[in-house]
Amino acid sequence: MIPKHLLVLSLSLCLFFGIKAQEDVLISYEHIAHLSVEDIQQRYKALGIPKLITPIRYPIDIYDVIYYTELPDGKKIRASGIYFVPQVEKGLALPVIQYNHGTAFKMRGKGSYDYNGEKDVATFYATDGYAIAWQDYIGLGKVNDHFHPYQHAETEGRSGYDLLRALREVNFELDITWNDELFITGYSQGGHAAMAVHKYIQEHPEGGLSVTASSPMSGAYDMAGAQSAIMFQEYTQPWYLPYLIYGYESIYDEIEGPTEAVFNPPYDTLIPNMYDGKHDRFDFNKVLPSIPAEMVVDSMVNLFKTDSNFFFTRLLEENALWNWVPQSPMQICYCQADEEVFYKNALVAHEYMTSHGAVHNRLRHTGRKFNHFDCAGFSAIYTKFYFDSFRKGSKRGRKGPIIKRFMITMAKLFTKAK
Repeated sequence: MIPKHLLVLSLSLCLFFGIKAQEDVLISYEHIAHLSVEDIQQRYKALGIPKLITPIRYPIDIYDVIYYTELPDGKKIRASGIYFVPQVEKGLALPVIQYNHGTAFKMRGKGSYDYNGEKDVATFYATDGYAIAWQDYIGLGKVNDHFHPYQHAETEGRSGYDLLRALREVNFELDITWNDELFITGYSQGGHAAMAVHKYIQEHPEGGLSVTASSPMSGAYDMAGAQSAIMFQEYTQPWYLPYLIYGYESIYDEIEGPTEAVFNPPYDTLIPNMYDGKHDRFDFNKVLPSIPAEMVVDSMVNLFKTDSNFFFTRLLEENALWNWVPQSPMQICYCQADEEVFYKNALVAHEYMTSHGAVHNRLRHTGRKFNHFDCAGFSAIYTKFYFDSFRKGSKRGRKGPIIKRFMITMAKLFTKAK
């Protein structure tokens, strides 16, 4: 008979090397922060978040993670992410939220675990017992090996998927256990990325991942359709257009000659020099025209208007995420007064998905009066209510407890439109 301790050792080694052989995507991880319950309580107080809405249950350890993902041409490339781990009772298996942040331009600094203030969203999910797998996307976070392919569906989906694979290796080393509940969410660009990750996991079951539910929030899923009108009207965030052009060019290489040749003076010299990791969207908005199309040469604008085969139109359509059918429940959050991401992106996606057989696909209208900024916080709360309902046994997802929803409704009444 094999001694028990040798049997356990052999099984552990088989499991370890099996995981390494299957995954082999983790490069490194580093503990960068700890949030005590007291730290989280102070943050809740500063933000005015009632504990009844989302309880403070666990302290959180936070890790930087570097891992391998792939570009569409098969080239291996490094990416980074953040892992928020609630310090639960030993042996308790955690549900996972794969989180996707909104648009960013700069790298994360040393010890930083935030973009756009979204660490607070990750924190109030994690302190209630969710492990948070936050992807930085290619070209952002801690690794700058490639220009960030902004709103590029395949790399968003693949890098989120590969982060989850890398974290399974981290789990083995840190003795962390996940249960079988995997949720996906994100806001703005993160909404687009959440759709992309859900779609990628669904199309790649060989990875052993299965989506319980997702809740994309205020994403531009229909860039060639519902979102395209912003090119030709006053728009608060004109930076989006050069970011798309440079991001897509880093993947597709469609433009003959230098990328800046598509821009009118003085933007042809201003824009390239601002992608240095030191400028943010506010810097871009100060120098760009409020009507985005005015920065682009007339020949390109005319082709976009008249030629359905124009390369930029084709790339926007290729990276659309309204025209697929999720097989797991999905809640699509939006705000009708959103001035940055038109609410019809959500309606178009929901209509297509439900008419093509998606089950348990719901719209969540977060508010009629909220702009893009104010929509974010309420959407994140509704997303947590939705995910919590699955933890409590729902198979299709529910809106959340009536008392909590009533409190949010009252808070919305006292939030002024901007």
